[in-house]
Amino acid sequence: MVQKYQSPVRVYKYPFELIMAAYERRFPTCPLIPMFVGSDTVNEFKSEDGAIHVIERRCKLDVDAPRLLKKIAGVDYVYFVQKNSLNSRERTLHIEAHNETFSNRVIINEHCCYTGKEIIEYYLRQLEEEGITFVPRWTPPSITPCSETSLSSCKKQAASMAVVIPDAALKEGLSGDALSSPSAPEPVVGTPDDKLDADYIKRYLGDLTPLQESCLIRLRQWLQETHKGKIPKDEHILRFLRARDFNIDKAREIMCQSLTWRKQHQVDYILETWTPPQVLQDYYAGGWHHHDKDGRPLYVLRLGQMDTKGLVRALGEEALLRYVLSINEEGLRRCEENTKVFGRPISSWTCLVDLEGLNMRHLWRPGVKALLRIIEVVEANYPETLGRLLILRAPRVFPVLWTLVSPFIDDNTRRKFLIYAGNDYQGPGGLLDYIDKEIIPDFLSGECMCEVPEGGLVPKSLYRTAEELENEDLKLWTETIYQSASVFKGAPHEILIQIVDASSVITWDFDVCKGDIVFNIYHSKRSPQPAKKDSLGAHSITSPGGNNVQLIDKVWQLGRDYSMVESPLICKEGESVQGSHVTRWPGFYILQWKFHSMPACAASSLPRVDDVLASLQVSSHKCKVMYYTEVIGSEDFRGSMTSLESSHSGFSQLSAATTSSSQSHSSSMISRWRFC
Repeated sequence: MVQKYQSPVRVYKYPFELIMAAYERRFPTCPLIPMFVGSDTVNEFKSEDGAIHVIERRCKLDVDAPRLLKKIAGVDYVYFVQKNSLNSRERTLHIEAHNETFSNRVIINEHCCYTGKEIIEYYLRQLEEEGITFVPRWTPPSITPCSETSLSSCKKQAASMAVVIPDAALKEGLSGDALSSPSAPEPVVGTPDDKLDADYIKRYLGDLTPLQESCLIRLRQWLQETHKGKIPKDEHILRFLRARDFNIDKAREIMCQSLTWRKQHQVDYILETWTPPQVLQDYYAGGWHHHDKDGRPLYVLRLGQMDTKGLVRALGEEALLRYVLSINEEGLRRCEENTKVFGRPISSWTCLVDLEGLNMRHLWRPGVKALLRIIEVVEANYPETLGRLLILRAPRVFPVLWTLVSPFIDDNTRRKFLIYAGNDYQGPGGLLDYIDKEIIPDFLSGECMCEVPEGGLVPKSLYRTAEELENEDLKLWTETIYQSASVFKGAPHEILIQIVDASSVITWDFDVCKGDIVFNIYHSKRSPQPAKKDSLGAHSITSPGGNNVQLIDKVWQLGRDYSMVESPLICKEGESVQGSHVTRWPGFYILQWKFHSMPACAASSLPRVDDVLASLQVSSHKCKVMYYTEVIGSEDFRGSMTSLESSHSGFSQLSAATTSSSQSHSSSMISRWRFC
């Protein structure tokens, strides 16, 4: 079992030589790392010209573990060996480390170009206090090439440390590459994708600990590897990490679900493609209003003046939800704009809710149900976007409403709530602590004219019947080219495509939302049982439902009744797959998504811990896919049949890049973007 750890590459605004001077002060002990209790130099090598310095240390750690556990393990301290190769000519430091303790049980190897953020900065400040703010760069000494005697001496020293130094490099003052162990891999050099520039962090991300930086780097790297360059911006990734206290696995899960949800319901385009009904524009008492003292966009909602019952009766639950989503999308845009304006990271907004006028009418059950659903969707897909919620003029009926909605609100979000009864917001610790006096709305006795609609009762003439609302809700959330399906162990999902003309092109685009599946394409001369019409989960936006249709009769035999026209494609959870197949014969083609089980032989060879994990994975016998298919006639396609790319990838506009990749296979093309 191999555990990989990706640490952030820190870019310092200091000369390399000064950083190295600070780094050397970490040894033999470092007060900032209490568990690092000592180190001894085992081997050391310096080239004659001073360009190369290789030092190997045996380091001692006092692991924080119970005394009894240490006694059982038979160790008081943990030892590891670290070799640092400094090339002053190339200005690089390569670090290799491996464990000595427990090496007969587990081997840990580290290869990196490494600097520790807080520790290095601590010693940089120490150097500055001592008046050391500059260390000159290495320059080659004016000496003759190495004599045969010194050459032999250099080789002997290098050999004692298992370091290979070419003859030419020694004779020319070791002007070659940095020293490396014969068995060690190429040193890891930071790329632009794994760098976090200090100015960039301060400007766009805010204060991050080294562990938080590492989590961001690792999650972003996973997205780069699985999504083929189509990844959300760092600010968006950070929101999901913060929502799960920087637990990478949990953050990745909810982010994948959210990205799939955005793709399925085309949320990225909601501001450009959807116009709120006039009823919302006239009677929804909310709108954006300047910003708070921290630079966050300020949204004002006069909930007490809003006829929630009338809006639900006139528009339905889905239209209200879509409007709230458009508000959140606008909030994301305003955060980016304010980050540019104020020159510091602003990733959330402040919401001011005025409850004057709140009464039992607002506790109408369908209205509360719509509110709870809106909270659920926003919590799942816009984490850490609410910086502060100011609830003003809370009436006596408010505790009833709070009791209903508070269980659906995340604990981290709940801590951002500030509730004021009556006119308490006007006193100490009130509104003036968070909003400048000049922009306090006029309806709160402020000086600023607020253009937020006043709300009011929705005329009953605008009410619609339950059937009309149901049809409208269905229309709103089925405006997507994608369908969803469930795949069970022993029950694949299959769709039927009839081809009349040979050389037609079947294209597909699907996301594996849950579990691992195997994708197959079959051909049959005769039609199986007619496929049932897919029933989309139109009323379930956060966890869209899916159907399961099986077409291949159990009595059918592969090779006799139907044949496989593509090699099986194993698709992991989180992958998004686009591809095509050029048909060779007319007839019936079956696209199948099948549950993927781990082979028994593979499971039997796993270590004991992995056996447990595998059994937990197998115990979940349900997968979910979201798919779209289309048939293109040969006469309608222009170009090469062997390089057809899907035209329905639908990636999120939250992506920072829009590159794509594809892979061709003779008469078909399958290109993967792991997106979910």
